[in-house]
Amino acid sequence: MSEFWKNYPEIFEELNDVKNIMKKSIKGSDAYLNNSIIPLVEQGGKMLRPAFVLLSGKFGEYNGEKIRNIAAVVEMLHLATLIHDDIIDNSKLRRGCDTIQSKYGKDFAVYAGDYLFCHCFDMLSKHDYSMENLRNVSKAIKKICIGEIRQNYFRYTSKINFNKYIRIISGKTAALFSLSFMLGASEAKCDLPLVRTLGKVGYNIGMAFQIIDDLLDYTGDIEKLGKATQNDLKQGYYTLPIIFALEEDKKGELASILDSSSFEKDDIKAIFELVKKFNGIEKSKALVERYSKKAFENIKKLPDCESKMILSEVLQTLIHRKY
Repeated sequence: MSEFWKNYPEIFEELNDVKNIMKKSIKGSDAYLNNSIIPLVEQGGKMLRPAFVLLSGKFGEYNGEKIRNIAAVVEMLHLATLIHDDIIDNSKLRRGCDTIQSKYGKDFAVYAGDYLFCHCFDMLSKHDYSMENLRNVSKAIKKICIGEIRQNYFRYTSKINFNKYIRIISGKTAALFSLSFMLGASEAKCDLPLVRTLGKVGYNIGMAFQIIDDLLDYTGDIEKLGKATQNDLKQGYYTLPIIFALEEDKKGELASILDSSSFEKDDIKAIFELVKKFNGIEKSKALVERYSKKAFENIKKLPDCESKMILSEVLQTLIHRKY
């Protein structure tokens, strides 16, 4: 977090407050949960989603305590999804550290993730948040779950296509980004058109972010990423670079490898070569540009203020990220 937000000291300090809110709320629970979840909170990551809650809140009547609390809820919701993702993917690393499931076991991790989901609503109930936003949080969780279910359904099959992929990532990733922007703006009493515009900013940033994340499976460095590369491919999740390559592979070379439920080292190498051969990486980068352009266009419509400037700069950084 310190590296990503170092140029924005006010946001950096508020994100530290958000982390402290999360740790304080969790410390009142079971000691086993303290020992497993609090280290995950302290690792921090980029904390994009809570930062977007804070930034969107500054377009209206900014109530620091209220906005920081709901930012903590959003980050806890995100952490819950990460814990469950790591179980499904059998991931050993998260943010450069052991995952909860690798350290404590899958059963423990399931309950830890469930606990965080419940804890989000417990935190929301203790503050004067609108019923509409409580419903919005519930809707976002449902979208995330549906996105993950769809993704799991299309594991190890070349029948995945562009439209199905877009529906998957719009649920599993873009929904929470959009929610982050809308919650901050709504709780700051922004008018409905502004709330919706910020929601669109979040959606388009989320779509671009996920496609970049999928690209990093092919172009990333494990030390910078803090997690294993090629993991999606090994787990049978065929993301956009593969989908674009499949569209161009008229002979079906790629599909014949992908429809196997296990890969040897040589298969992975062959898949990478075919993805490059059929321009899967370049076409994916082009789609990142399209979603980024939409996000920039949405940002231009926002009222002039420091948050608007920060959003433009952060989006520019995210587009060119290597981890």
